[in-house]
Amino acid sequence: MNTKNNQNEINVGVDTGKTQLDIYIRPLDIYFTVENNQSGIKHAIQILKKHPVTRVTIEATGRLELPFIIACAEANIPFVVANPVNIKRFAGAIGQKAKTDKLDAQLIAHFGEAIKPPLSSLKPEQMRLMSDLLSRRRQLMDMQTMEKNRSQIMPKTLSSLIKPILTALKNQIDKVDLKLQKLIEECDEYKAKNAIIQSVPGVGNVVAFNLLSDMPELGYVNNKEAASLVGVAPFNRESGVYQGKRMIRGGRPKIRTAMYMAMMSAIQCNSKFKDLYQRMVKAGKPKKVAIIACIRKLVVIINSMVRDGVMWDPKMV
Repeated sequence: MNTKNNQNEINVGVDTGKTQLDIYIRPLDIYFTVENNQSGIKHAIQILKKHPVTRVTIEATGRLELPFIIACAEANIPFVVANPVNIKRFAGAIGQKAKTDKLDAQLIAHFGEAIKPPLSSLKPEQMRLMSDLLSRRRQLMDMQTMEKNRSQIMPKTLSSLIKPILTALKNQIDKVDLKLQKLIEECDEYKAKNAIIQSVPGVGNVVAFNLLSDMPELGYVNNKEAASLVGVAPFNRESGVYQGKRMIRGGRPKIRTAMYMAMMSAIQCNSKFKDLYQRMVKAGKPKKVAIIACIRKLVVIINSMVRDGVMWDPKMV
């Protein structure tokens, strides 16, 4: 470790909470807190701009950090979205056991200084554009589904009026997909994750687009948390002597829907998920339950792959 270089660096650690950001500037020994909202983030950026910051390191704890890192990107402040697992391991390596918001912020700043994780290349316009394009794609898909449903109930003499609409919608969807693909190719972080996700047989563009846009936590949370975020983790329903059936709930329905459709394909072309699905059905599980279990397995595998930076391996199942 080059101590002299480290002394010339200014590392900022940010501990993210739902309502508060705890920020520590190392080695200036400056600590302050702001509310995790637009005005609080603006005030934090004003303080950070007073110093030649080498990097801001913030944990990937979910979507809570997204407004802050977008603000950093807009202010040209270099930032790193760090894997919480790596920071936890670093704390163990230096023997830090105590835990407060201030100590966590100090630890994150120390981690940034010692480990020097690579800076993020994500730009705020890329993050927003990805989300906007996906929203537009969903709108177009909904309109396409409605027109297809209408074509089935309308007289055949009117089908010629519907077909041009379907053709136009398909062309628009294709254009959105091309824009999404171009956006991914222009960003190294998106490109690397996209390649990993799509290396799984049966997983294509739609799932990859949804995960990249709506699940920034992918690879940064543990497998149980990843399954919960998608909404495919079963929860107990117990109270006193009542023993209810475990059921999934919550999560992000748009991702879950995309993965459900992908799994319908995966159980046909991916032997590992096909075997898992058939075993569960033979054991008496309803087909929908079997598919959800396969999705949960897929989420866990993709989360582990992104975390470790490795491509698909059938031995993972």
